[in-house]
Amino acid sequence: MSHIEYIGRFAPSPSGDLHFGSLVTALGSYLQARACHGKWLMRIDDIDPPREVPGSTDRILRALEHYGLFWDGEVLYQSQRHEAYRAILEKLQQQGKSYCCTCTRQHIQQLGGFYDGHCRNLQRSPLNAAIRLKQHHPVYRFYDKLQGNVNVPTKMAEEDFTIHRKDGLFAYNLVVVIDDNYQGITEIVRGADLIEPTVRQISLYRSLNFKTPDYVHLPLVLNKEGNKLSKQNHAKPIPLDDPRPLLIDALSFLNQPAIAGWQDLSTDQLLRQAVADWNIKYVSIAAASILKECPVSYD
Repeated sequence: MSHIEYIGRFAPSPSGDLHFGSLVTALGSYLQARACHGKWLMRIDDIDPPREVPGSTDRILRALEHYGLFWDGEVLYQSQRHEAYRAILEKLQQQGKSYCCTCTRQHIQQLGGFYDGHCRNLQRSPLNAAIRLKQHHPVYRFYDKLQGNVNVPTKMAEEDFTIHRKDGLFAYNLVVVIDDNYQGITEIVRGADLIEPTVRQISLYRSLNFKTPDYVHLPLVLNKEGNKLSKQNHAKPIPLDDPRPLLIDALSFLNQPAIAGWQDLSTDQLLRQAVADWNIKYVSIAAASILKECPVSYD
């Protein structure tokens, strides 16, 4: 029986600088990959130009290096992968697995937030239309290595979701599946705010006959108001001074063993010790799921 190499990744979007919440996610992903003696890849999810902040890609990469989180191989940029995305869209269209939809966001909100398949058999023109996947592989439950069994509401599982946006941009759920498969990702470690998209992504893996990776959704760092730290909430960028205190804070948030005498260690030595001590089972699942419309549940 051949051994499958572990391949993980971190895939930030250049919509702002790295903050403490994204450092926690990057560190958890990095430690899991290194503890499994695998590769840790870097991808920049620059697929949504209107949301990009100029210069943030370089600042994100520089901050990761400053904190000792060095990746393997070259950085993959989604902005350079459009041909691959178009090829998959054409394949799904030829197989009759997708269709054009002209329904407005307001109409879908009036339906309760989940699309009802209105355009599925109407053969709409692609002009000013989104493209939706015909849902033939609904995911009612999936297993998360940290959260356990995640149960999915029927409407969410059975929804025909968007894979190409009306404004001409590729949808996140499409590109992340294509790129994770292209990079050979075996396990995805990311924030719990992405539990809901996982449902759709697994169904797309199955539609494309791709191998589905394992999932670990880490708890979210919340601000004083109880909202997740995010670029939209103007979370402060992590400082580029001594990285060790903030790495210790991130390890503490992930409930990992305290590193005695860390002040006497270099950043590299600290991270080596963190890799040696890393145990995903120690991580708390507090603040795991933030799904407003139709929350998932856990066994």
